[in-house]
Amino acid sequence: MASEELQKDLEEVKVLLEKATRKRVRDALTAEKSKIETEIKNKMQQKSQKKAELLDNEKPAAVVAPITTGYTVKISNYGWDQSDKFVKIYITLSGVHQVPTENVQVHFTERSFDLLVKNLNGKSYSMIVNNLLKPISVEGSSKKVKTDTVLILCRKKVENTRWDYLTQVEKECKEKEKPSYDTETDPSEGLMNVLKKIYEDGDDDMKRTINKAWVESREKQAKGDTEF
Repeated sequence: MASEELQKDLEEVKVLLEKATRKRVRDALTAEKSKIETEIKNKMQQKSQKKAELLDNEKPAAVVAPITTGYTVKISNYGWDQSDKFVKIYITLSGVHQVPTENVQVHFTERSFDLLVKNLNGKSYSMIVNNLLKPISVEGSSKKVKTDTVLILCRKKVENTRWDYLTQVEKECKEKEKPSYDTETDPSEGLMNVLKKIYEDGDDDMKRTINKAWVESREKQAKGDTEF
């Protein structure tokens, strides 16, 4: 709904730009037009990103694409989901169920865990995750080895709380990517505030120009003329 309102605002600004003759008014409307266009673009990108995330969530156990650093391979890909009590991390390693149990080691702290798999197909595999989003119970956390998969179970210290991200770093990166506008506010408020400020600060000629452009744009929309 917000995207539709932004599109309506954009059309309104274009109509007003056609009618405005004062440079100050045109400059303000042009700046507002660019701002609205940027917001529309950001919303489109958000929708695309959400679709991609939904597709990723359908595959909780991601196939490992390891980065080899000598004899030890660093595990860089994984899948995760959660329940009321646990955050579950899935690591796919071909043949891991065939190595001795003691070769799969996981060490937990309140805000981290590290996995080490020894002597799997002639290599060792390691994964270290620091700065978990929220504290976990060290005693209640564990691991399970299944066919070609290691499942790490991090017991939530506070149950029935949702983790939107696995780590604090992921949360900070996502928040930096969020657009600056407030999605809870009415999208038309920005345009109205700009026009109100121009009107209040302007002289009589500027006020007459804005009034005339506003009335004509409303009449044009009422007649169903949508050419801009």
